[in-house]
Amino acid sequence: MSAGLTAFTIFHVALSLVGIGSGFVVFYGMLTSKRLDLWTAVFLSTTALTSLTGFLFPIEKITPGIIVGIVSLVVLAVAFVARYVRHMAGIWRAVYVVFAAMALYLNFFVLVVQLFQKAPALKELAPTQSEPPFQMTQLVVLVLFVVLTVVAAIRFRVEPVRANT
Repeated sequence: MSAGLTAFTIFHVALSLVGIGSGFVVFYGMLTSKRLDLWTAVFLSTTALTSLTGFLFPIEKITPGIIVGIVSLVVLAVAFVARYVRHMAGIWRAVYVVFAAMALYLNFFVLVVQLFQKAPALKELAPTQSEPPFQMTQLVVLVLFVVLTVVAAIRFRVEPVRANT
């Protein structure tokens, strides 16, 4: 790997980790009915940049990672519209919660994939990622995200953000 590609990979991974970390802060805010505007902006922007920078790596064919990146950008677009265009008014509050949580889940899903590919102990447990340890980890992560998203959608009862007019 060239020095330039190594540096770009580090940048991409750093964006991803900032997106995941800030996403968990935002998710906590939703669970406790706090809007956390600055954290939300950091989460949505770094998560979008993570997906966008993923497309700048050398691409030889369509991979599951590319598909996840495309889905993530669509999910983020809906979350962005719900949050900043529709101001979380009415049904858009729940749409925002669900789509923001989906964006965080997709980023975390990729983190788990990468950990099972790169961490020697995890790679030994599931070298092809079709083994039970990998599948069970992803299932547990999915179930936790679904349950927490439902709870967040119920609890996140903040006033809509009003545009200055």
